Amino acid sequence: MRKKILIIDDEVDFCTIMKGYLGKRNYDVLVAYNIQAGIFLIDEINPDILLLDNNLPDGNGWKFVPQIVEKNPRLRIILISAHLHKSDFVSTNENIIVLEKPISLQVLEETLR
Repeated sequence: MRKKILIIDDEVDFCTIMKGYLGKRNYDVLVAYNIQAGIFLIDEINPDILLLDNNLPDGNGWKFVPQIVEKNPRLRIILISAHLHKSDFVSTNENIIVLEKPISLQVLEETLR
């Protein structure tokens, strides 16, 4: 069974590249361009992995992490941002990882394993 990845990011080019790349690696990939659509899709498709951007048109994506984890405690979350500061997100949850854009495809592959 193919793992499902949901990408919540407003950068269309980034989403297109990631969807193509991950699709070729046997993942089912869905995309939402804002938090509202992303939260809806999380509930609808129950993804295995979430790539979540911080700066979105309708708010700060990372602020929704506690709510997402509460409803989906086993969901692997990869937080992404082009403007990353070490103190932006601190978590002891081993299912939450922070990556800085631009994302190295090699690092992404290692993170998804």
